[in-house]
Amino acid sequence: MKCVLCKHGDTRPGEATVTLQRGATTVILKGVPADVCQNCGEYYLSEEVTAQVLERADAAVSSGAEVEILRYAA
Repeated sequence: MKCVLCKHGDTRPGEATVTLQRGATTVILKGVPADVCQNCGEYYLSEEVTAQVLERADAAVSSGAEVEILRYAA
């Protein structure tokens, strides 16, 4: 697909590092499967992956973590 952000690059399957901030908690997930723009690096997550990422972020917030760095594993 064409990148929505730069409108020039095409996306290809790859991996991304996703950073989320919820209140005082920062969650970093590395190696998240995504479609990545070959021009600008913008990434797009599937609905399934997005749900898993948000679930892990919720768990980190619930545990009281200030910073949590995780490797994504399906």
